Order: sequence, then structure tokens, then C-alpha cells
Amino acid sequence: QVQLVESGGGLVQPGGSLRLSCAASGFTFRSYDMGWYRQAPGKERELVAGITAFGGGYKYVDSVKGRFTISRDNAKNTVDLQMTNLKPEDTAKYYCTRFSFGVGLRTSDDPWGQGTQVTVSS
Repeated sequence: QVQLVESGGGLVQPGGSLRLSCAASGFTFRSYDMGWYRQAPGKERELVAGITAFGGGYKYVDSVKGRFTISRDNAKNTVDLQMTNLKPEDTAKYYCTRFSFGVGLRTSDDPWGQGTQVTVSS
């Protein structure tokens, strides 16, 4: 069974940091590009960061460049999102996903995790 399980969300003050982690199972993790999306209330889900299968290529939405870093460990089947200098506008539910056809290109067979909530507030 293909499964993605996110962890690491929480409440943090502006300027703070959080590290999200996604544990994958049920598929050959090292063969797939992976990524993180987020969805704030009333907004569409957006791609935040993506990483290629062997970790040599990255993609970030402009609003997080220089603040967020995506990484993966193909031995542990995990993909992480290190978030620094968090802003209130980063508040959203963050989801891990798999890309079957390249970063940003999902199919209906690519799963979503259950999501983890990140709230940035003083």
C-alpha cells in the first residue's frame, strides 16, 4: 500500500523554524521525484518545493526561496522540509506527495499524505 505520512508541524512565532518530515512506504522511493505542497484556508493548494529522485535538482516557489530547504534520504525513505524565518503567510496545511512524471507533475496514482498543520503566529 502506497503511503505518505507527514510529521513536524506546529505553532511557531514569526521568524521561527520548523522541520517537516514525510515517511514514504509501499513504493520504490528512490525512483520518484518528491515534493511538498501547502494549502491555506480559502486558497488553492500550491507547490512549495520539489526534489528530484537522487536529490540533484530542486524547485521552490518564489515566496519561500532562501528560507525553505527540501532534502531527502533515499536510505530512510524520507523527504524533509526545513523551514526558517517563518512568516504568518506560511500558515497552511502542508502535504507531501510523489511525482510520477517529474517535479510538479502528478498523476491520480500519486498519493497525498494526511497533511500537517503549520501555524505562524505571535
